[in-house]
Amino acid sequence: MSETISTVWPGQSYPIGATWDGEGVNFALFSEHAQKVELCLFDAKGRREVERIDLYERTDQVWHGYLPEARPGQLYGYRVHGSYDPEHGQRCNPCKLLLDPYARDIVGSVLWSDAQFGYRIGSRHGDLSFDRRDSAPGMPKCRVVDPAFTWGDDRAPHTPWDETLICELHVKGFTHLHPDVPPALRGTYAGLATAPVVEFLKRLGVTAVELMPVHTFVDDRHLVQKGLRNYWGYNSIGYFAPDARYAAGNPLQEFKTMVKTLHSAGIEVILDVVYNHTAEGSQLGPTLSFRGIDNLAYYRLSPADPRCYMDYTGCGNTLNMQHPRVLQLIMDSLRYWVQEMHVDGFRFDLASALARELHEVDRLGAFFDIIHQDPVISRVKLIAEPWDLGEGGYQVGNFPVGWVEWNDRYRDSVRAYWKGDGGLIGEFAHRITGSSDLYASSGRRPYASINYVTAHDGFTLHDLVSYNDKHNEANLDDNRDGAARNLSWNCGSEGPTPDAAINALRAQQKRNLIATLLLSQGVPMLLAGDALGATQHGNNNAYCQDNDISWINWELDAAQREFLDFVRAVARLRQRHPVFHRRSFFQGRSIKGSGVKDVLWLDPDGHEMSDQKWTDSFARCLGMGLAGSGLEERDGRGRRLRDENFLLLFNAHHEPVPFLLPGADAARVWEVLFDTALSTAVGAGGSHQGGEDYPLAGRSMVLLRLLRGETEADKERP
Repeated sequence: MSETISTVWPGQSYPIGATWDGEGVNFALFSEHAQKVELCLFDAKGRREVERIDLYERTDQVWHGYLPEARPGQLYGYRVHGSYDPEHGQRCNPCKLLLDPYARDIVGSVLWSDAQFGYRIGSRHGDLSFDRRDSAPGMPKCRVVDPAFTWGDDRAPHTPWDETLICELHVKGFTHLHPDVPPALRGTYAGLATAPVVEFLKRLGVTAVELMPVHTFVDDRHLVQKGLRNYWGYNSIGYFAPDARYAAGNPLQEFKTMVKTLHSAGIEVILDVVYNHTAEGSQLGPTLSFRGIDNLAYYRLSPADPRCYMDYTGCGNTLNMQHPRVLQLIMDSLRYWVQEMHVDGFRFDLASALARELHEVDRLGAFFDIIHQDPVISRVKLIAEPWDLGEGGYQVGNFPVGWVEWNDRYRDSVRAYWKGDGGLIGEFAHRITGSSDLYASSGRRPYASINYVTAHDGFTLHDLVSYNDKHNEANLDDNRDGAARNLSWNCGSEGPTPDAAINALRAQQKRNLIATLLLSQGVPMLLAGDALGATQHGNNNAYCQDNDISWINWELDAAQREFLDFVRAVARLRQRHPVFHRRSFFQGRSIKGSGVKDVLWLDPDGHEMSDQKWTDSFARCLGMGLAGSGLEERDGRGRRLRDENFLLLFNAHHEPVPFLLPGADAARVWEVLFDTALSTAVGAGGSHQGGEDYPLAGRSMVLLRLLRGETEADKERP
């Protein structure tokens, strides 16, 4: 490749970005307020700017040009000339090299210096000043790509929502310490596609991995100065480019190979995407891309003071969803990841910020309208984190049909119940049956609720039962960061302890929490590492810890292996029995007038729960009967689903409670599938006669299957 390219043709305004057509490369960049746009070409190492080319053609506010001599591998960036008037929202500075918002590949990282900022740091005029230093030496560069890839017979699994089990994981942290992954592939897309990792996910019952952000992101300057990193990646700057730090080789080819491999194992790939803000931060942040291209168009500016940003994200800025080109950017990005990269869905970080038309959150806003009518995006899995940090941003239960939601009310009620808080059994019952109070009235199904007890943000499962308080000292912020309210309980001692009784109780609490999660109606989401007993040593905000605080340790002791076996067994139970993942809400009424209810709530005396008992402040124990034999649902082929009858017993009280098993008149026999207080083995609990008291231990959960004794619903089976 020659170092200079002299031939420039007018090119096309669409598609936006750098597009290789087999003969040359078309470059197109949107900027409504630019007065001049320069395409900057760099040598193969990105160290020397070899040529600047004026993109003199402008069509519908898109600047474009075609370079017939350019080839894949060419490194480039932009310089945008225009008004620098922060008080009126204008921040063009051609001294700053800018990343292409549509770049498919971004190489290198930000080498922080004051030159990355559009204003002169330390000036008494603040961000109103103008910095003339060239930022290019410390900036990553965009790279032209050849998108060709042999997908062969790759097919998306299209797992129905009601059969989905999600594992949220970090690409690097999941395999960085895995002993069976080749060292060169650990912590990469390729490592995630290795046979030992895929087999682990399959044995755990995982049908979809939800990858924490893989869009190219930036390590914040203040973190780098402390020797830390933005490990989680919620600091995006490139919405089309897979982050190269997770690649052993070519990021695009490696990511596509990972998707293809996971698909062949029946596992879907869901991306956690951050379209609510960018890495450029507040008005005092750096100029890396959008700010220098068109600050007025890309960001929500304060109407009272356009120098400042509307910040609904807590990250300094909010993308301007009111601008059609910003909406186009997001939709183009989503379609790219579905059509070109073959991903199966998205989890939208702080999704309420995307729905703000003016200031209020509007669930019928333009973003939702565009999503719903799009023939590509409307057909994949769409998950909302249904809140942001602005006024009125908490919108759990309010997203429209077609969306499912992270349900933090599920998380909090399950945590509080097993912690031992009283007066919660009504709330607990709502959550484990799919949260019909949140989703049924809008026509959604139980799977609208993404159920989780732990996620990347907060304690791991092991830490949830081992710490009362957060211990974030390693974040170097005097333990001020992270949530103070965790609904956790350390079982009697803070952190690691040699006390065998406390460790046994913690193990039992973990079994309670994970079994509740897996057998609740809705879509369960496991945090990667929870099944392995992962700990962050009490850190509940490990966003900046790219080290063994966050990396999963695969070297398991006997207790950890035992717990992993338990999780796998309960996941198999859920998978095999449709009564645990219904497509419709319970009605609490008799099935076909048989006198057998689809769900039956029992008190420890074996009586149906009364209204008064639901509200008793001291109540911590209840039973839940599931009539699988009368399941009135059909699978994807229209076949009637049938299942067995089950009884779930819950006791969050610290003392044992004798629980009268139903069915003495029918000579029923109940088989114990697991008892979290007695054994981690599933299917080795023996049997009990109906009409007998079951010795329900303190802080325990039991699953029983009706082994013998017909119900009226059984008699009606065809």
